[in-house]
Amino acid sequence: MTHTFLLENGAWVLEGSWLDKTQVAVPCKGAIIINWEEQNWFSLQMKIVFPQNPPRYGSFDNKAHITFQYRGNIPTGRSQYAFVLKRSDVERIEGEGWITDYSIIQRYWVLGSNMRLHGVESFWCVEENTYHLTSIMMMGNNLLYTLEAILQRHR
Repeated sequence: MTHTFLLENGAWVLEGSWLDKTQVAVPCKGAIIINWEEQNWFSLQMKIVFPQNPPRYGSFDNKAHITFQYRGNIPTGRSQYAFVLKRSDVERIEGEGWITDYSIIQRYWVLGSNMRLHGVESFWCVEENTYHLTSIMMMGNNLLYTLEAILQRHR
């Protein structure tokens, strides 16, 4: 399988739901822009919007959107990479990713977090221009929230 998400420049739309322990699933929509600016370096910008009721957790209570800014390096010929991430609700995140035949899996941890925040994201290739995203954030050993969404390449 040749991945079209992350490994190529592109724009993607996201539609799915956000779920945490305290409420029912909240519908969300979003957009992702991926750029390769230098050899082996990518940037990924994502914005998730909550058109109805925004999720309620920690410092993010009642905000209508979350923004994500990734910057990473995938060495030529390697399937493992490193990245840094800034989010509008949490700063100073580092992570690693693996590119497998059918999915791209990322693990991250929040630096300096006394709540031991960390998470995992999986981008499963459904077909060339469609991916299924599952993202979870944990606090210690407990799930804090999950995000499930379908990503479609924007033409």
